[in-house]
Amino acid sequence: VQLVESGGGLVQPGGSLRLSCAASGSIFNIYDVGWYRQAPGKQRELVAGIASGGSTNYADSVKGRFTISRDNANNTVYLQMNSLKPEDMAVYFCSADIVPLQDGLTRAVQKFWGQGTQVTVSL
Repeated sequence: VQLVESGGGLVQPGGSLRLSCAASGSIFNIYDVGWYRQAPGKQRELVAGIASGGSTNYADSVKGRFTISRDNANNTVYLQMNSLKPEDMAVYFCSADIVPLQDGLTRAVQKFWGQGTQVTVSL
């Protein structure tokens, strides 16, 4: 099982980016998925999360600007980021609670992480 993020890049303040997190491999089920970010010298923080049923939660700093969504048919989760600010600049990671196909009988959940994608907000 692998998570791959994409969509990062350089954007001016006030701009938008859409990040994608695609899960691949032999997957039985995907439960909660979260987008995290880590800026230089800071701890990794949860930005947004989405449960398998679709309920969402957001960090206060991004409420009203970021939207997390999921496409269960394609095992992909998105993070739409609008009105980006310089303080949003960080490496963004996705993490997912996944039951690999081999563990379908036991429903043993494992947490997987992607490799991260850089978001730079600058003039």
